[in-house]
Amino acid sequence: MGHIVLGILFLLVALLAVVSVVRQLKYKNILALLFSGLTAVVFGFFSIATIISEITG
Repeated sequence: MGHIVLGILFLLVALLAVVSVVRQLKYKNILALLFSGLTAVVFGFFSIATIISEITG
């Protein structure tokens, strides 16, 4: 049960990073866009992998 909560928290962080990507596109801040995009990809991958791992057993 604890791992599914971790996956959901990772998913929330990934969603916040996607919001940050959109904001940084508006401000044209390349370095922040790079870090936000990298954060969204990494946390998104780990959240989906954790949730799938818990569902499949």
